[in-house]
Order: sequence, then C-alpha cells, then structure tokens
Amino acid sequence: METILGYAAMEKGGELVPLRYLPPALKENDVRVSITHCGLCHTDINAIKDHYGITKYPIVPGHEIVGIVSEVGPSVKGLKEGDRVGIGWQGRSCTRCEWCQQGEEQLCQDIVKDAAWSPYGGFSTSIAVDGRFAYRLPDALPSGSASVLMCAGVAVYSPLRSFAERASKKIGIVGVGGLGHLALQFAHALDYDVTAISSSPKKRDDAFAFGADHFLDVADRTEFQRHEYEFDMLLCTADGQIEWEPLLSILKKRGRLVLAGFPRLELNTTDLVAHELTITGSFLGNRATMREMLSFACEHGITPMIELMPMEQVNEAIRKVMENRARYRIVLVNEHGV
Repeated sequence: METILGYAAMEKGGELVPLRYLPPALKENDVRVSITHCGLCHTDINAIKDHYGITKYPIVPGHEIVGIVSEVGPSVKGLKEGDRVGIGWQGRSCTRCEWCQQGEEQLCQDIVKDAAWSPYGGFSTSIAVDGRFAYRLPDALPSGSASVLMCAGVAVYSPLRSFAERASKKIGIVGVGGLGHLALQFAHALDYDVTAISSSPKKRDDAFAFGADHFLDVADRTEFQRHEYEFDMLLCTADGQIEWEPLLSILKKRGRLVLAGFPRLELNTTDLVAHELTITGSFLGNRATMREMLSFACEHGITPMIELMPMEQVNEAIRKVMENRARYRIVLVNEHGV
C-alpha cells in the first residue's frame, strides 16, 4: 500500500519533519481525499505548541483542506471519486450526543476527537474523514481560496449570519488579519455598518478595500471616546493580549462581544455587569452553515488574500505567520496534485 507523506511535529513546539505512514482504513461513511491545497491557520501553530492542552504527538496539523476524492466508503452518499471537496477543522462527529441530534455538530461532545487532523491532518498528501464533513465545492471557487474558507470563512460567517437579521446592525470587527479580512468582507455583504478596529494604522487602506465603512485605531483613545455606546456588536478576530476596557466602552448597553479567535480574556467586570453586556464564543458552524457560507462567498465574490507556498516549505510558512509577515493567509500546495 502506498504511504502518505505528511509533515509532523514530533514533540511540543518542534519543527515539522517529513513523516511517512500508511493510509488509515476507511470506515463505512469515510472518504479518502488526495490533498492539493491546505491553508495554514494560527490554530495549527497553537496545536504544535499544545496551547490547548489536547495535542498528541506526533501531530500532522492542517485543517483548511481542498482536494480530490480518491476513494469512498460503502455508505457514503453524495460524493464520488473525482469530486473536488473542502474539509474544515471538523472531520467527523459522534452523531449521538444532544448537539449532533440537533444538527449542531460543531458542538459535539467528542469534539476533541473529531478534528480533521486526527489521526493525521492536511499538511500531507492524503486524508480520510467522514464524508458528511467533506463539502463539494462550487466550480467557480478557486481551490486556494476555498481552503481558507473551510475554517476561517465559516468561523466568522457563522456569528455574522446569526445576527444579520437584527434591526440595528452596527458592528466593529476587531483585528484586520487572517480572520478579520474575511469578516470585513462577509459583514459588508450582509449589509452591516462595518468599522474595522485595529492596532495597525497601516492596514487602514486594506480595511476599506475589504469592505469597511470606517476605521478605528485602537491607540487613539480620544477617537474611542467619541464612539462610546455606539456598537451593537463587536466581533473579535484577534488573538493574544487585548486591552478590553476601551472595547467594552464602545458597545451599546446590552451589546454583544463575540470571540471568533482565542484571545486572552482578562478584564474589569464593571462595564460587563452595569451595562448588561454579553460575551460569547463562536466555534465554526454546522454543516448547513458551511454549505451556505461557501455559496454565499461564491455569489458575493468574497475572496481571502492568499500567498501560495509549496507544502515542503511549511516551516518557513509557519515562521512568516508567527512574525506577522503573512498578508493575509498562506496556503500550502502539493504541486503534484494541482
């Protein structure tokens, strides 16, 4: 049996090295996919570092995957060999828990085991996942762009879509990066009044190009004061350390702060309580939302800004992301499969 070539971290925080392994046996609902493209997400880097405390080594990361179906299990429906599909962070679900039964598989109680990189992920030549989590892609959607949408796209689309029908729709997108530049595009297409909020003034022009109506510099506290109680919702797409008090001050009373990234959350609870604010997380989306997001992105021309790099340069790609040199997402390419 032909082996798969993956790029694995053998220990916590280690550089990725080539690793060959046998293809996992297909379960009856599984598909095997020959990978052509895989986006590089901050979550992959955090997994290499065991930031979430769930990583088992060796790990082959990668969960923004596009490829061609090469084999299908006996019970797979709707997919066949030769189909071009996208796969996101979630590669399967238990199908039995209360959340799966409600069609909210992203909240599956076995979610840690459901990752597409279990046992091996998308920084490789092939992957096997439950066919119900492999999505046929619109013909008009390029593979490089589609790969990023499989995680970053649905991560921001899901909360934006959930609140898009509210009467008042003044939103601030916190962070103009890998998630934020897509959030700006989706929010604009969903007819929000969109303000980009960033600590990088040099991204102002990019933010407007992505669909922002306004730009707010985090460092300009005088300007922040002029926007007190203005926003119905803030969608935080940034990671790391954030100063929360100025952000909470620009939310309307009973406003909502939605976390799509994984920032550190240390804040004074005074405004949170006195203004009856809500802080909530948003993790991926269910299968229906994923399909809707892909169609919506195609219909509205929502495209991530990407840089293509060969899969074998994965360590250099990781360094670029960690040094904040990626504008705005890097996609790794298996050149033999393109």
